[in-house]
Amino acid sequence: MQRLRFRTMPRKPAATCIFVALFALLYGAPAHPLAAHDIPSDATVQMFFKPAGNRLNILVRVPLKTMRDVEFPERDHGYLDFDRVDPTLREAASLWVSDFIDVYEGNARLTKPRIVETRLSLESDPSFASYDQALAHVTGQKLSNGTTIFWDQLMLDVLFEYPIQSDVSRFSIHPALDRLANRVVIALRFLPPGGAVRAFEFLGDPGLVHLDPGWFQAAGQFVKLGFLHILDGTDHLLFLFCLVIPFWRFRALIPVVTSFTIAHSITLIASAYNLAPDALWFPPLIETLIAMSIVYMALENIVGVGNVQRRWMITFGFGLVHGFGFSFALRQTMQFAGSHLLASLLSFNFGVELGQLLVLALMIPTLEILFRYAVAERMGTIILSAIVAHTAWHWMIDRYQVLRQYQIRWPALEAAPLAKALRLLMLIVIAAGLVWLVFGLLWPRMGRTEEDSAVRTR
Repeated sequence: MQRLRFRTMPRKPAATCIFVALFALLYGAPAHPLAAHDIPSDATVQMFFKPAGNRLNILVRVPLKTMRDVEFPERDHGYLDFDRVDPTLREAASLWVSDFIDVYEGNARLTKPRIVETRLSLESDPSFASYDQALAHVTGQKLSNGTTIFWDQLMLDVLFEYPIQSDVSRFSIHPALDRLANRVVIALRFLPPGGAVRAFEFLGDPGLVHLDPGWFQAAGQFVKLGFLHILDGTDHLLFLFCLVIPFWRFRALIPVVTSFTIAHSITLIASAYNLAPDALWFPPLIETLIAMSIVYMALENIVGVGNVQRRWMITFGFGLVHGFGFSFALRQTMQFAGSHLLASLLSFNFGVELGQLLVLALMIPTLEILFRYAVAERMGTIILSAIVAHTAWHWMIDRYQVLRQYQIRWPALEAAPLAKALRLLMLIVIAAGLVWLVFGLLWPRMGRTEEDSAVRTR
């Protein structure tokens, strides 16, 4: 008999085996299970917050794909097994949602909630349009295995229940759900007993949010917001810097800074009460005008300022423009004012003034040291103003390019827009008259009286 010979396969190096194993893992394994561990780029969480009697109901809808590292039961072809998924849904709701939501009644943190119901919904389900529809959906019929769909194409709806002392208490919530995705938007609707629905929208982790704040809570929060806004607003700081350079002595700055404060307060409050245009081109226009105001003030510093009276009058006009700019930053935060709109506006403005005072307290001594020991005052004014003008000029060009993309259409002369414009104009005229009365008539007389007293003393 002929002897059969078998060829012995050469042994593969260890590195080759590892490469083959990794290739099989990456390209041979199904793609769907791997996606379970990916962090979604965007996610929207919807919430209803409703106290009633001695309990608080919170309805939450969150994309199921954000529940990473949770093994959802599957059946043939990787479709979700609805018959076995309920225990896993409760675990996911606790692990990924309730563990990262802190709710407070007054100053007391509420205990961990009870998970009343969980439901799975299609992404197209419209039940969360209102609280009643969402509640009926969560407590209604469940999806069955007749629905063939992958787990990461569904929404998880959960009804949480908290024990509370009273439904008229002041409630706060800290929804730290930013870990669900790279960018998380939380849309929360608060339904107080007998009151109108209050809508909130947060991006990422908003911190502790007072759903029905007292005036002192709203005021404290808006003072902080105004203070931080002026410190973050580079264009406003440069404008303030231009005001200070030629008049860096405290007495000369009082009318200039005061006129700027009064002017931007007028347009800030007017915008909050919907007296400003709401067209899409209006914010780019204001941003362009703000940059233009910085350029003008810097050039005026270079060519030489006439006197303080001229400066505070020009500053008043530019302050009206900057007030609209402040209002754009305030729009997203007015949801935290509750029913205290005016108190929040005044508090925000107070915070802005505190920030301005801090900046002035740093600028004035710095300029005094610079002009006394480093460079002559006139030369230093020209150099600093030229640097500011160069920066603001580029801002103005860039913002004007954005403005050009909009087609500006002035509103028709109808009764409602005309009435809004007239009310705003009346506020401006009254404020301008008061500022002129104080700094145009009384302030110079006070200065002359002080000079006469000093002469008589000598």
